[in-house]
Amino acid sequence: MSSQDPHRQGEEDAFVGADEAEEIFTRDEDHPMESDGEDEDQDMQIEEQITFQNDSSAHFDAHNDSVFCVAQHPTHNNIVITGAGDDTAYIFDSTPAERPVLPSSYESNPQPRERESLKPITKLDGHTDTVNAVAFTEPAGEYVVTAGLDGKLRAWRDSTPQKTGFAWDFVAEAQEVEEINWVAVCPYQQGNEEKRNVVAMGANDGSAWVFRIDHTDSSPITIIHTFFQHTASCTAGAWTPDGNMLATVSEDGSFYVYDVFGAAAAAGITGSAGTNAVVGLTPEDQRFAVDGGLYSIAVSPGGGIAAVGGAEGRIKVVGLPRLSGGAPAAKGKAPAQSATASAAGTILADLQAQSDGIETLSFSQPPLTLLAAGSVDGSIALYDAAHRFAVRRHVKEAHEGNAVVKVEFLQSRAPATARPGAANQTRSWLLTSVGLDGIVRRWDARGGTTAAGQGLLKEWKGHMGVTENEDGEQAGGIMGFVQGFDGKRVVTAGDDGVSLVFEDE
Repeated sequence: MSSQDPHRQGEEDAFVGADEAEEIFTRDEDHPMESDGEDEDQDMQIEEQITFQNDSSAHFDAHNDSVFCVAQHPTHNNIVITGAGDDTAYIFDSTPAERPVLPSSYESNPQPRERESLKPITKLDGHTDTVNAVAFTEPAGEYVVTAGLDGKLRAWRDSTPQKTGFAWDFVAEAQEVEEINWVAVCPYQQGNEEKRNVVAMGANDGSAWVFRIDHTDSSPITIIHTFFQHTASCTAGAWTPDGNMLATVSEDGSFYVYDVFGAAAAAGITGSAGTNAVVGLTPEDQRFAVDGGLYSIAVSPGGGIAAVGGAEGRIKVVGLPRLSGGAPAAKGKAPAQSATASAAGTILADLQAQSDGIETLSFSQPPLTLLAAGSVDGSIALYDAAHRFAVRRHVKEAHEGNAVVKVEFLQSRAPATARPGAANQTRSWLLTSVGLDGIVRRWDARGGTTAAGQGLLKEWKGHMGVTENEDGEQAGGIMGFVQGFDGKRVVTAGDDGVSLVFEDE
């Protein structure tokens, strides 16, 4: 992400030309010729082959209901937790077992054996309703938290000596709200002990909460802050990369940024009295109004801007307070701090390339300056933040008309156990997406190199696509995924009750 705010760029940084500002790609599918009925058996066989295609290298099927969420250990990426509609969560090792050499045909003797499911490390229970958010704390994954539609936040501690994630003891639970919508882990940076093992959550009553987890405390789950500015369900939240501020959005169309640890106040930036909100935008400002509410949020790698997505394909890009360290202080004095508040709360862009709700947003890591948006209309749009968020590409059939549930660029933050310099080798142009069609897709965000210019690199199948039952209810598709810092392994959460492991060779 460019360190310079887009609204400050000079005239020379105007929009790119119309012939390159927007590339719209529609995936052409082969359509069968009209049949007189004699080819029905062949069509059924083809459909059956497609239905049972499975590109996964391993699977986990201990849940007996839809898997709604998945999270990854920050230092041991093979350790994964899933939460589901069966009111439970499981921690398991996603490393695929070594594949046995099997006969090539079911006519051979012996016949191929069915692949066994990965085994759970720990079953985490205690919830009385769907577990719809899970997370490992930073920096070392010392704790794992589960959050549910029962309003409970439950915490477990890694009791292995080397913190390898293979043994977990229950710590405590807190129940402050009726339903929890999301959980976000506070980023930890060396020396910022106040941000160690801190998580935020948002609730259906519009409130947002920040907790610290410490099993040695008399109150192992301690409330750091509570925020009550939203008047409807708090639908999404994200921390700034430095962990200083928490940004949240709501169904009521409002957006707030909170100074959780007082860093903005120390730098001379203050918000509304008594709220700790250094940025606050609501539909009362017609420039910010999104009819239907806001449901997704992403903060740029530099922490200077936030993108919020809502109904009808609307995206608002807003400036955030920029905090920076000053020159080293003289001995015995506190280090100087400087801040840029002029852009805070400024609406930098109003975007609408897609036709339905924006479910997911992700910023690329430098040197790219892209914002990816996934929509209920099944498309993915790429905006260029360095050129006033001009549309670089709009893949209309990214998930074949099915809602895009999550998009994510590879992140540059490598785990502590990675080799030196590993983070710098991250393929920041790699974008992963999942949707209700049950397919994982990988894209080259630089574009124009593969799949007739769409940037599609590969796709993995194995999950059921969304279907409608006799009661008219829809089920199927992928609800989320994790991919580590290097993207070599993708682990999914499937509405079909299965978590699949896909390997990028």
